[in-house]
Amino acid sequence: MNSAIFSRTTKEESPKLRFSPSLVRAVANSAMGRADVLPFWFGESDQPTPSFIREAGIASLAEGETFYSENLGRPYLRQAISTYLTDLHGQTIGTDRIAVTASGNSALMLASQLLVEPGDRVVAVTPLWPNAVEIPKVVGGQVTCVSLEVREGQWALPLDKLLQALEPGTRMLVLNSPNNPTGWTIQRPEQRAILDHCRLHGIWIIADDVYERLIFADGLRSAPSLLTLTDDEDRLIVVNSFSKAWTMTGWRVGWMVVPPAILSDLASLLEYNVSCVPEFSQRAGAIALQHGEPYVLQLRAELAHTKKRLITALRQLPRLEVPEADGAMYLFLRVAGQTDSLHLAKQLIDEVGLGLAPGRAFGPEGEGWLRWCYAAEWTKVESGIERIARFLSR
Repeated sequence: MNSAIFSRTTKEESPKLRFSPSLVRAVANSAMGRADVLPFWFGESDQPTPSFIREAGIASLAEGETFYSENLGRPYLRQAISTYLTDLHGQTIGTDRIAVTASGNSALMLASQLLVEPGDRVVAVTPLWPNAVEIPKVVGGQVTCVSLEVREGQWALPLDKLLQALEPGTRMLVLNSPNNPTGWTIQRPEQRAILDHCRLHGIWIIADDVYERLIFADGLRSAPSLLTLTDDEDRLIVVNSFSKAWTMTGWRVGWMVVPPAILSDLASLLEYNVSCVPEFSQRAGAIALQHGEPYVLQLRAELAHTKKRLITALRQLPRLEVPEADGAMYLFLRVAGQTDSLHLAKQLIDEVGLGLAPGRAFGPEGEGWLRWCYAAEWTKVESGIERIARFLSR
């Protein structure tokens, strides 16, 4: 594509980037494949998808399931999602609210395409995975950010600031809990206050629940979900994915829960975006939901154990601030005196071979911080601790 035409510049002008590049990718691409670097920059486990899920995809391909499927997803997968969510949240979530998407990322794009018009005001709770902030801008939204805060060593939501930002005329709130990159998890009273406020002003809520199963509080199968507080007609879209809890990042399959009234429009948008999700990914997703609960519980237990050991070790090191996190698979930390997270991330790679994501990638509110994805074998994490300790001792 001609860049001058794309940016609407004259020949004398330099073309301008319309969208912010991913700084996580920038750091990873600079060192990907280097044997001397331990990579903790991406938000994915170092373990492959479990064999029982892979085998379902292999069987689908072997049986020749290589054709188009329904825009909204195969009925068997939509029913499996309905059954799973109904059991998980104790509230009926019918198939008339469910669409299968080509990843959680695609679901966020579809939600913005459904709801946001140029100039619409969108509010996001940050620091936040950059895609979730940038996607509304792609369709012309104007994004206002409300930052999480550290209180008594733990990430917390400034609820009053958020409600103030959700002024009349706001089109959409983007809320990710458990949060990427901080691990912050919303509490029930906060959900109720936000829901009441958004109902009053007609504001849509996009709830990114991708990490809902990766919650470490005792006795909880899932992080608090707005699905348990709302009815079919509420202005709520819930986005989810198979990527994290079932370690299926490369399969590119997720789902959305929407009000029944907008399902037909969503089907059209799916046709115009991806047409449909590959059948082998849908077969794998169905098996993951039907037989994957033991795996999810095992993964969560391993993550909780790793997080506890990692945070204990890091807090013993000088100049490190490591707030507590209730969920997801990240620690968001910072080094005293370091304000340029991109420079620091590159330093860590060059000097000790440690690959972390720069906090600036998650918005200005994340500047000075680093994200460590600890979904890895303990021997790798332990080596990472040794490397950051060596860096801090210099």
